[in-house]
Amino acid sequence: MRVCKWLLTFALLFVAIWTPAYAASRIKDVASLQAGRDNQLIGYGLVVGLQGTGDSLRSSPFTDQSIRAMLQNLGISTQGGESRTRNVAAVLVTATLPPFASPGSRVDVTVGSLGDATSLRGGTLVMTSLSGADGQIYAVAQGSIVVTGFSAQGDAASLSQGVTTAGRVPNGAIIERELPSKFKDGFNLVLQLRNPDFSTAVGMAAAINKFASAQFGGRIAEALDSQSVLVQKPKMADLARLMADIENLVVGTDVPARVVVNERTGTIVIGQDVRVNEVAVSYGTLTVQVTETPTVVQPAPFSRGETAVEPNTTIEAQSDGGTVAILNGASLRSLVAGLNSIGVKPDGIIAILQSIKTAGALQAELVLQ
Repeated sequence: MRVCKWLLTFALLFVAIWTPAYAASRIKDVASLQAGRDNQLIGYGLVVGLQGTGDSLRSSPFTDQSIRAMLQNLGISTQGGESRTRNVAAVLVTATLPPFASPGSRVDVTVGSLGDATSLRGGTLVMTSLSGADGQIYAVAQGSIVVTGFSAQGDAASLSQGVTTAGRVPNGAIIERELPSKFKDGFNLVLQLRNPDFSTAVGMAAAINKFASAQFGGRIAEALDSQSVLVQKPKMADLARLMADIENLVVGTDVPARVVVNERTGTIVIGQDVRVNEVAVSYGTLTVQVTETPTVVQPAPFSRGETAVEPNTTIEAQSDGGTVAILNGASLRSLVAGLNSIGVKPDGIIAILQSIKTAGALQAELVLQ
């Protein structure tokens, strides 16, 4: 018997954010210093010490070239020889240079295979130079690779979990050069909001000016746009001390009304300020059941007929729910209560929200991921 059910197959997790419209946060938690941005580094290197899980040199000729170049730099001649080792893998090394990093400090690096290596577990990254977008070398990486994934294989079965061709080297890179800009040389500060909003930017400038009026006797902050707030340095103020005082000021943050739907994972996030105009919603689930019960038909006695199978199909359709309700969501709590009043399960919320938005009744931005 074969049973087919036409149902929504999303397994949803309904998440609601119950926060006030203006949440109090420190400036350091909602904004970052423009001069204190991160910088990305990249490099090409070799991983040695693998147990036969490295690149096959015939399929990855760049690995063979890199091995020969490394050995020549170490004073070892490789002319006339052919390497067949599988203990070496070519990798791409990436790292993030934090703001105000000084020479001698360490950062983590990420390593990923470039060739056909099957695993980097147990390998060691050989000294690799890491360059910035300007082509200058800012760090040098080396160390043992930590791989979280694993794989096991037998003659008839295999098991793998995670990624075995990528890993990390904790504190594996040493900073060799600092960025040319100096924090103390600046005459002002530019704070960038992580979530741009005009209300938050204006409120941040007001909080800074209130502090500056009591400390320096004047206004020093101005909201340039929805993302940037300019802070002028007072003449007698220390820039580092000024930033330490500003980043601990508490401001009210605001975000636009937004509904985020991830159809792949079935996650729904509804903001506090979401409103729904009066709208009628009908929700129901259609179930179609197809049953196959074939019967065997025997020929008559003393006849020349043959035994045959006669198909027999039964189709039943059933509609559950179908309740019509009026939704008038003056707040998030009333919206959720209205959806629950008609028996909507989480697997139907995505379709209902999309239909309400299409009808023009959802007063919020609907973000589909």
